Amino acid sequence: MQHVRDIDVKLSDSERGGLPPWTYFSEELLELERQELFRKCWQLACHVNDVPEAGDYQCFDIVGERALIVRGHDGEVRAFHNVCRHRGSRVVAHQSGHCKSALVCPFHGWSYNLDGTLRGVPQKRTLPVLDPKRHGLVPLEHEVWNGFVFVRFINSDQPSVSELMAPYAEEMAHYRVAEAEPLGAISKHELRANWKAVRDVDNEGYHVPIAHPSLQDLYGGQYRDLRGGLGMGRSFAPFNEAPDKYWSVRLYKQLLPEVEGLPESHRRAWLYIGLFPNLVLMLYPDRVGFYQEYPLAVGRTEQRYAYYGRPDERREMKLARYLSYRIDRITSAEDDQLIEWSWEAMQSSSFAGFILSDLESGVRYYHDQLRRVLPVMALEHPPAPGQLEAVNSSLKSVRNADVWDEVPAGNAAL
Repeated sequence: MQHVRDIDVKLSDSERGGLPPWTYFSEELLELERQELFRKCWQLACHVNDVPEAGDYQCFDIVGERALIVRGHDGEVRAFHNVCRHRGSRVVAHQSGHCKSALVCPFHGWSYNLDGTLRGVPQKRTLPVLDPKRHGLVPLEHEVWNGFVFVRFINSDQPSVSELMAPYAEEMAHYRVAEAEPLGAISKHELRANWKAVRDVDNEGYHVPIAHPSLQDLYGGQYRDLRGGLGMGRSFAPFNEAPDKYWSVRLYKQLLPEVEGLPESHRRAWLYIGLFPNLVLMLYPDRVGFYQEYPLAVGRTEQRYAYYGRPDERREMKLARYLSYRIDRITSAEDDQLIEWSWEAMQSSSFAGFILSDLESGVRYYHDQLRRVLPVMALEHPPAPGQLEAVNSSLKSVRNADVWDEVPAGNAAL
């Protein structure tokens, strides 16, 4: 292994505070990100009410992994790798669906009970003796928190979801998220950019007054960020009381009914809670939801999102949900354009890195968290080809050495 003292460890410009440009284009780094950030960190797969009945299932594919969430006949929600034990085919091919009593592989017909045990195989006499448990579906580590089902593909030292979310648990409880039901299917769409470029746009409100007129109309200068430990974040946005320019914002504020259980401070506000490295929970008076991004390639990212709401047949609530969804979709389209423009600019010969405002401390803080997990990202230039993982391991081993005094620390709050 190449050691940190044997290589050029020149750090990127700490005055900028952002990641060096090479980190957005490196194939080697992307492989390390897949392992350290996406397989070892908790990923939100679905909500328990996406699988309300026995036999209901949801699938979640990310960075080469395939998760299968299914509700058993005993009412338990379980998680497995969506990998048949015979030849590795997907056990279920669709994103979501229902099976009556067994999961049947579409390749050779091996079948599994809803608890994951092997149920039966065609031409059993031609195969070795198979044990129902040992040759059943491989369980996937999972945790249900406030109704959301989180999975982790590789065990790591990251705390449990409940430990990570503990600072926000009391505030989250007001929204009764576990009772919420899907307001539509889990959706996804592709962006032509590196996944970190997506996070960069989302991690600051500096661009809101110029780029998001609807959000500026809705909550404008009221928006506040607070950064927590281990990459956690909270953004709170009380509504403006000034007259509104946009009809969707004006009607949303007029029609939004009072929601039982929400404190006065949250009845007219949007709340966002972030979980490192790629998840944001949306908590609105009328609905809740999530969105997350993950890499398909260096310059391709998939964004996945869904919305949920507690049962409420009031006409005003239905209209408020439509209007808040409309505001969200307009904002997302505006962000998509900014993300792709930013990614295009990074490929320009003139691009030398970021110059961050104090109002973009969320970006700086997020980059600090990335460097905490992958310290190789602090280097101004990439290691020699084939050396990135070894250099990263060496840098991790000297995390407390003097060289790390130069790495910018994260801001606690904005």
